[in-house]
Amino acid sequence: MELLPLPPSDGPAAPLPTALPIPLERLRLPPALSGAAGSNRAPDRATGIAAGDDLAAVTAWLARYADSAATLTAYRREVERLILWSVLQLGKPLSSLTHEDLLAYERFLADPQPAARWVLAGSKKLARSHPDWRPFAGPLAPRSIRQALVILNALFAWLTEASYLAGNPLALARRRRAPTRPRIKRYLSHELWDVVKATIEAMPGTADTATERERLHAARCRWLLTVLYLGGLRAAEVTGTTMGAFFCRRDTQGIERWWLEVTGKGNKTRLVPATDELIAELARYRRAHGLAPTPQPGETRPLLLPVIGQENRERGLSRSALHLILKEVFGLAAASLRARGPEWAAQADVLASASAHWLRHTAGSHMTDRQVDLRYVRDNFGHASISTTSGYLHSEDDARHEATQVRHRIGWTSKT
Repeated sequence: MELLPLPPSDGPAAPLPTALPIPLERLRLPPALSGAAGSNRAPDRATGIAAGDDLAAVTAWLARYADSAATLTAYRREVERLILWSVLQLGKPLSSLTHEDLLAYERFLADPQPAARWVLAGSKKLARSHPDWRPFAGPLAPRSIRQALVILNALFAWLTEASYLAGNPLALARRRRAPTRPRIKRYLSHELWDVVKATIEAMPGTADTATERERLHAARCRWLLTVLYLGGLRAAEVTGTTMGAFFCRRDTQGIERWWLEVTGKGNKTRLVPATDELIAELARYRRAHGLAPTPQPGETRPLLLPVIGQENRERGLSRSALHLILKEVFGLAAASLRARGPEWAAQADVLASASAHWLRHTAGSHMTDRQVDLRYVRDNFGHASISTTSGYLHSEDDARHEATQVRHRIGWTSKT
């Protein structure tokens, strides 16, 4: 078996060792593994897609999610893992996989072996072009395995509907009774949230002796936590939104209200109430960078500015950089709890495992704790589509803004 990267424009590709996986975009399969003659291919080949092999078919499916970078990345990851496992571990194309093969793959996800072939060595994330890149960082948790199979089931169902495959090998999976939707557990209690805020307010950058870099880093941490909590934004929404997305309009009573226009999952746009507190924090953050307190309409500066390098101000942070900032903050907060004594160890572990999405859940939970109407929480978070008539319902928008303003606050101790 020979797995080859896509050839460069100036010459043919060189073979890679067959034991090592290759990222999907560089993968070229020999005819026997291409799926052109897969045993599960639809017999009449009258496909609704112009795909003659598995890689082309998978590419067509992934193209449907091109408008959502986060979804595309997650779906590509799961498809990539399955194709590489199928050709390297089984010596079979994707379009020849059986139900029994998928059961074996489910077990493989819980323990990808041999680890040298499948699992990244060390904790540092590598570029997909790096020779030591691997498709796994370690074994998947049960919840992640279920999510992977859900994604793969969607792939197989679509390929079957497109008449590329004769059937969906995952359709025979044992049906489980749909459980009652559990309460959100990955969020911070009010007590733990106070610990996180106190941690930020005590960062070295807040001291009079702080360096410029420390000062700007502390300001960025505070602003990031503020916009994630008060706006209920996803990480991808923070990195993909500019300061020019803030705008002001008068309500039906002539009161000026600020809003933040966000494009979220599925390329859907929603308006997030920018409360007085959020606007004050925005001004505070901009002043730290020597900017005017209020952004200009259409301003292209990202919500999160680089700590150094004035020339890079138009370049936003990546999601991985955002997560590293949060990991630092939560790590410091967890350390402050552990310093209180062993009885705080369990709570410290909760903080240490928190992420950006925890803050979204935290914001939603705290809003409902404070009796914010669930319809307003839904619309703030973009959990449902916004009706095409909502542009005329300014009074409802104003009520949502007022409820958010009055009852959902972050309450930083230091105001300057």
